[in-house]
Amino acid sequence: MDFNSILGYSMPGIGGGQAFIMLLVVWELIWKGLALWKAAQNKETAWYVAILILNTVGILPILYLYVFSKKSK
Repeated sequence: MDFNSILGYSMPGIGGGQAFIMLLVVWELIWKGLALWKAAQNKETAWYVAILILNTVGILPILYLYVFSKKSK
């Protein structure tokens, strides 16, 4: 399955490799946004800066959200 069939229309210049990169970017943005929101709410500046600067394809934000962040009551 390629990216063009998912969208239902053809995008000139978008091949399989470029589509994969686009999906990784979307994946990273979703997880990064959630982790940044949680780090800001918990006032954890070091985590906020690390998540903001490092691009880890969602690994660091997922670890922060499920392992290192404070559990809400």
